[in-house]
Amino acid sequence: MDFMQERITTIHDFRIEERYLCLALEDIAKERPMTLLIPMLFEEIFGDHIENILKEINESNFLTKVVIALAADDEQQYIQVKQYFSKLEIPCIIVWCDGPSVQQVIEELKEKDLDITMFSGKGKDTWIALGVATLDSYAIAMHDADIVFYSRVLPAKLLYSVVEPDLDFFYNKGYYARIDMERLIMYGRVTRLLLSPLLNSLLEKTHYSSNFLKYMCAFKYPLSGEFGITSDLALNIRMPGDWGLEVGLLAEVFKNTALKRICQVDLGFYEHKHRPIKSDAEEGIQKMTKDITKTILRNLVELDGVDIDEAFMQSVNVLFKRAAQDRIRQYHADALFNGLNYSRHGEECIVEAFSKYVLSAGREYIQNPEDVHLPDWKRAISAMPDIREKLKDAALNDFNNYG
Repeated sequence: MDFMQERITTIHDFRIEERYLCLALEDIAKERPMTLLIPMLFEEIFGDHIENILKEINESNFLTKVVIALAADDEQQYIQVKQYFSKLEIPCIIVWCDGPSVQQVIEELKEKDLDITMFSGKGKDTWIALGVATLDSYAIAMHDADIVFYSRVLPAKLLYSVVEPDLDFFYNKGYYARIDMERLIMYGRVTRLLLSPLLNSLLEKTHYSSNFLKYMCAFKYPLSGEFGITSDLALNIRMPGDWGLEVGLLAEVFKNTALKRICQVDLGFYEHKHRPIKSDAEEGIQKMTKDITKTILRNLVELDGVDIDEAFMQSVNVLFKRAAQDRIRQYHADALFNGLNYSRHGEECIVEAFSKYVLSAGREYIQNPEDVHLPDWKRAISAMPDIREKLKDAALNDFNNYG
């Protein structure tokens, strides 16, 4: 595992003058245009933080354009978002992903025997907007719209290592501390209590032979939604269509580029919305845990030829619970040492719930190992050579016709 961690370059932030990266990127942007992609729900324009995000983006002189992947229910919601983003001084394209103009293009693609109409949600929206974002861009940074403490340095950190010629990475994953410094709460439950112990239990079960699992373990925060990527690589990866988006993208990067072209960067402390634990398995964090588990299992089969059966999942589940409980002791010690509010019993209860969903997800995968990836953009362009341009025209058509 140490060897794999050395292959994935970790870039540390020494908190030196923050303007340095932004000024350096302004020069690089003349030769290597950069786009910021933000997937967002209509409701997110009402957050207290969004005003600061717009202000900081306006000061990001290294960005060529901003692409918003919007999920909105109707014309009125679209108009409100359009009016809100009129405050942006940087060129902005709002892609109404479930609007009639974009859907017409998707129907045209279906007529070319490439059907993505069964997909929905963030994965599909990101895929659609990524097609527009790659037009005339060397690299793209992506982050969510719910960031509380936002600075223009965030997209700068994501982009610098993939556009700076002397570094020339193809993919850069952001990581950060999930600590609420005001309420002194430790977040990141899905990473801490599900993904980390799951990856390690699978490694133990496969006798530490899987390079894919070692690769996943090398990332400090695999579930972060923040990354920078070259347009060329973005066109060659398949976008997961469920809540396994982040780990699925990491798997696609693993399949499509050399390890020495992959890095991760420290984004510092970071605060955004937190999903509640719900009792309904099809909602909230439980749905996420099942999709993440199935994504990991699917790639373990595809990349390492591991046989997933009931006995395998039963063993993994026992190892998972032990690994998660070991981590809880670690987190409890960290919390006490740093004066954080921490419920050891509450975390134990979450692990009990997660273990049930790990086993359930394994059984669901065994019954139906069907792939849930959207096609890569190279295939979409092969089916409809001008699809990206048509999607951009659809977005502009909405902009001109609504509001």
